[in-house]
Amino acid sequence: MANRQDALAEALDTEQRVVSALYDRLDQARTRARATLRQVHGLGGASGTRQAMVEREVMASEQARRLAQLHAVERGLCFGRIDDRSGRTVYVGRIGLRDEEHESVLIDWRAPAARAFYVATATDPGAVLRRRHLHTRDRQVVGLDDEVFDLAGLSDGDRRTLVGEAALLAALRRGRTGRMSDVVATIQTEQDRVIRASMQGALVVQGGPGTGKTVAALHRAAYLLYTHRATLERRGVLVVGPNAMFLRYIGQVLPALGETQVVMATLGELFPGVRATAADEPRAAVVKGDARMAAVVAGAVRERQRVPDGDLEVVTDGLTLRVPYEVCAGLRARAQAVRLPHNMARKLYVLEMLKELALAEARALEASLRLEEMELEDPELAGPLDLEGELDEVDLRLNGRRLWAEPEVRRALDALWPELTPQRLIAWLLASPRTLRALAPPGLDWRALVRPADAAWTVDDVPLLDEAAELLGEDDSAEREASRRRREDWQEQELYAAEVLESTGLAREGIFQRAEVLAERHAGDGEELSTADRAARDRTWAYGHVIVDEAQELSAMAWRLVMRRVPAKSLTVVGDIAQTGSAAGARSWGEVLDPYLEGRWRQERLEVNYRTPAEIMRVAADVLRAIDPALRPPESVREGEAEPRAVRSGVAGLPEVVARELAAIGEGRLGVVTSDAVHGRVAALFPDGGLDAPVTVLTVTQAKGLEFDGVVVVDPAGIMAQSPMGTRDLYVAITRATRRLTVVHEGEPPALLDRLVNESTM
Repeated sequence: MANRQDALAEALDTEQRVVSALYDRLDQARTRARATLRQVHGLGGASGTRQAMVEREVMASEQARRLAQLHAVERGLCFGRIDDRSGRTVYVGRIGLRDEEHESVLIDWRAPAARAFYVATATDPGAVLRRRHLHTRDRQVVGLDDEVFDLAGLSDGDRRTLVGEAALLAALRRGRTGRMSDVVATIQTEQDRVIRASMQGALVVQGGPGTGKTVAALHRAAYLLYTHRATLERRGVLVVGPNAMFLRYIGQVLPALGETQVVMATLGELFPGVRATAADEPRAAVVKGDARMAAVVAGAVRERQRVPDGDLEVVTDGLTLRVPYEVCAGLRARAQAVRLPHNMARKLYVLEMLKELALAEARALEASLRLEEMELEDPELAGPLDLEGELDEVDLRLNGRRLWAEPEVRRALDALWPELTPQRLIAWLLASPRTLRALAPPGLDWRALVRPADAAWTVDDVPLLDEAAELLGEDDSAEREASRRRREDWQEQELYAAEVLESTGLAREGIFQRAEVLAERHAGDGEELSTADRAARDRTWAYGHVIVDEAQELSAMAWRLVMRRVPAKSLTVVGDIAQTGSAAGARSWGEVLDPYLEGRWRQERLEVNYRTPAEIMRVAADVLRAIDPALRPPESVREGEAEPRAVRSGVAGLPEVVARELAAIGEGRLGVVTSDAVHGRVAALFPDGGLDAPVTVLTVTQAKGLEFDGVVVVDPAGIMAQSPMGTRDLYVAITRATRRLTVVHEGEPPALLDRLVNESTM
């Protein structure tokens, strides 16, 4: 253990010196850019020529852009290192930097020289011996992870300081059995197939605990971002994870993925403006996740497209405007027949109804005038009146616009065909037992959905909101008009820029090659957004590729949402059917993918568990047999430090158990995984238990996808009882450990854990 800790400490110290020097170079570059910008601003006063002023503006714009770029790379400046067979070491980061001799000290991740960092794999490493990922917080190196492609090619010193994945595989190679080198080759070949698989279509990465499926998927993302940069820079990559803690965990490698093209989100964050974290109880989750809910939401939209009980009557300015029931029904049918989203069809419906109300107003005025004539009995006023017949289309439109400003008219039409938001529709639907009962198909437990209209959004609500958004749409006529005006303004800017280039001779001198480049300098008055920023704000964004980790947890409705985000159906689906914890989750990959891909998806299976010790997996295998005797865990090829143990203790005794486990794992990280019932009490004992802390307290849902050196599972019986998938949850909980496992139970432990070594504590 001491050797492992010493190796990490030595490697961290080495990389910290490099990273500190790189930040020094960054600070120097910023200082020079600021000085140059001040100098440029001091050039060319009011008496300068027009050409001089344009040149100054161009130089100032370039320096300001450079300074902004230098500030933007503060976080995660350097994230990678490669060592090649020639003895050369190259550091890769978010920007290129040079030393005083103009030698490169940091390679921009987009540069050709950085290609090996992204495309090297175990079966095709090229000249790369080792690839190292550097994880930083602020300017501090807090973690490292090595991948070695040729262990024999490394020096003794480099082999001694291997950390992370490479140290794990190197230890396997040194195993007592002669087949370990073949095992390592099998692991690397399995992962290589995942990483280099074609971007076209859907790839399912099925792997049990400890098989490295998430590692392979993230390396695949880096490989795709580099090799398909032209497509993915424009469209971006979406990574969907099971919880925020998991995304933060994998986010440590995001700079290596070119973070401006990657959006990471949980399912609860995939609807702009909503950040849902709460989970529904299993009964409601099953119903909300059922694919038949799409028809229920569609029915709710139609339910809000109404006709009056009889003739529509609106009283305004002392007149009663009456539109016959048959006309109202006919206009609704016409608006529904155009098959536009609700809010866009509403505009057509309202315009037609306003015409009918304008005609009704003419009829009401005519009737009023006739009544007055009869009361006055003035023969000079006698004669036919036809106010309705005298109205042409222009009159109807203008009169309709005037009527729309009347509150009574607006209220009447809003009641028949309201403008709706997804939030408003779904909140109304779930608070309407009568509507749910009427819309639910046979066998759908609609009663599980009923809740107050002001209830907080849950994760399982998000696919319903997305479904509603598809059906509702937006009346984008105002935005389209604004876009038209922006295009006209842009054309004027471009024409002006062309005149400037011609009059100053800048185009001939090569300062600018195209007029639109100069126009962009003057048009950028708004916030400059990356691909990831723009995609995260736009629900309709079409991503170039989507990676779904712990994908077995997604319901049928959640898959509808995900598939909308990737029209080209380019996906990497990562998970393990045996670990499905959600009652609405997948029972097979075909069940969730075939409705969209009709069998046109391929699967890679990772069969070797090289991260979880065999002693722990023997306990896990007993749990897995209780789930389904036909399921088989992946073969574990590592021996652990100690047999997993069971400790009888209440929550109050946990600090002592945790202290013992922390001492046993040394500098490692300890995860305390609890049932939902005791999580609050346990978390209160370790208030500083964040992901970066030595002790992290999580529920099973929060622990999905994470690994810890040591794991303490608290209240196994409670974990099994908390949902219909409780036994699968227990399987997940006990397979989070890479070194040591302790199960703490207050009563009798579940019988399927009888392989644990029993101890007792206070």
